[in-house]
Amino acid sequence: MFLYSIFIHIYHLLIRFASIFSEKARLWVRGRKKIFQIISKKNISEEKIAWFHCSSLGEFEQGRPVMEGFRKHFPQYKILLTFFSPSGYEVRKNFEGADYIFYLPLDTPANVSRFLDLTKPDIAFFIKYEFWFNYIQSLNKRGIPLFFISVNFRKTQHFFKWYGGWFRKQLKNITHFFVQNKESLALLHKIGIAQATVSGDTRFDRVYTITNNLKTFPLIQKFCEGSDVFITGSSWPPDEELLVTLINSQKTKYKFIIAPHLVDKPHIASLVDKIKGHVIKYSDADKDNIKYAQILVIDSIGILSHVYQYGKIAYIGGGFGSSIHNILEAATFGMPLIFGPKYNKFIEAIELIKAGGAFSICNEKEFMEKAGKIAKEYVKDNIGATEKILEHIKAII
Repeated sequence: MFLYSIFIHIYHLLIRFASIFSEKARLWVRGRKKIFQIISKKNISEEKIAWFHCSSLGEFEQGRPVMEGFRKHFPQYKILLTFFSPSGYEVRKNFEGADYIFYLPLDTPANVSRFLDLTKPDIAFFIKYEFWFNYIQSLNKRGIPLFFISVNFRKTQHFFKWYGGWFRKQLKNITHFFVQNKESLALLHKIGIAQATVSGDTRFDRVYTITNNLKTFPLIQKFCEGSDVFITGSSWPPDEELLVTLINSQKTKYKFIIAPHLVDKPHIASLVDKIKGHVIKYSDADKDNIKYAQILVIDSIGILSHVYQYGKIAYIGGGFGSSIHNILEAATFGMPLIFGPKYNKFIEAIELIKAGGAFSICNEKEFMEKAGKIAKEYVKDNIGATEKILEHIKAII
């Protein structure tokens, strides 16, 4: 644990150095200034607390169904929500489904002890891959149940390598794992971790809920009227290079909505400058100018999951970087999906490709429609993870 804590301190120094150049890193550092003073003013420890921790916005959406279900089933608890990343906190810091929302203090022994003393959670939920081992160990020592939600283990992870003994030992401090599939369960059993259940992926529950509680956007609806719309979601520069080439080739009948992952003004300005044709930013749109636009750039965060309702086909970004972003938000609206080559960490991407609902190149309208129906049914067939998790929690609380 000593070496791990040293690594955390080094990571902190690197983030502070990065903050000189990166706005995201600056937000990370700034958000944690006087964090304990902010928390102490809330007098959280006097209440019954359920703590949910997410890394970023994607994990928040994954944990949200459990959080909302927990509040419904156990109204005696106040909800404490923490984020590691600014891209989650800055978007959801006013989320009405939680009573207290903070940045997670860095995972050092001193920070962990102080945070838990101030908040005194009665139960904790970490979403997916948030393996902060000082927090995990301290929760276990204090007798506070800790559940991991929607975990997807792979044999390439360090837990299952010859050098992963220390990491495997830390997993024994976790009360229960709710994993996405049987393969994850088998990997845990292989290293002696029995406290696990296959519950599925709560993202299916979340995206299915979105389709039944849609927000509408009159300006976007006006932009799309009478046209087939190609939506690019969470795109990174390599994705946008491909997209700009397609748009500028003028060989497509589609209108385009582009929702970049990076929405800072310099990046948006650079993207707009590369596009030939009538392009407009969502922040500049009004009822008069939007009807003449061919390309709409969404320069805000938090609406993409609802914008997908207007699409005919979707390209999901990230596949030329570390990994693709959430494809289920688009799949639930019955669209065929396109994404880059780095999708192997995501079961849903592999399964949708096998089913014919996702692919790299799409031209035939009939095939698109068929693939879209397959994608939509895939989401419906996999909902239910939230109820499985809550049923297990009911037996404990």
